[in-house]
Amino acid sequence: MSGVQMGNFMMFAQKFNFTKYKTLVDVGGSGAILSIMVARHQPGMSCVSFDLPPVAAVAQENINRAGLNDVVKTASGDFFVDALPKADVVVMGNILHDWDEERKITLMKAAYNALPDGGAFVAIEGIIDDNRNQNVFGMLMSLNMLIETGRGFDYTFADFNKWAKITGFSNTELLPLAGPSSAAIAYK
Repeated sequence: MSGVQMGNFMMFAQKFNFTKYKTLVDVGGSGAILSIMVARHQPGMSCVSFDLPPVAAVAQENINRAGLNDVVKTASGDFFVDALPKADVVVMGNILHDWDEERKITLMKAAYNALPDGGAFVAIEGIIDDNRNQNVFGMLMSLNMLIETGRGFDYTFADFNKWAKITGFSNTELLPLAGPSSAAIAYK
């Protein structure tokens, strides 16, 4: 998914307001591409790419190639079993849409628990417009996720707001990124 998200990660690294944040964890960070983008565009940010143990070697290779060993690290674990690393910003790119509503809320609770007061949870995905008549890519991706996983689906910003409220976040916003993707953001 990192290749599909490259433009979105770059846009997020440039458009999100990082001024009051110093640390970021990318949950399901795969090859650490998001963390590398943020570190390149936001001096002073320390990033962690969190994923299953076998993925750490690939992420570390990308970090080494980027020359960012001092500001981008890897951490290993299972986001359904292990506590997420603590950070000011927790990002999940194309993670929530893999799961049913119950698991989405579980992941958002894990992100909430990893954040300090004022921290931000960010889901970068093909957020479907609330009227379901504009983001055709998001709707097709939702169908694709249901076919691939049997329970996953893409969602509207209204859905995200509902889950954010259930989880305890105080407010949300939507940041358009590249093409049909957006960053749904929930603040603690």
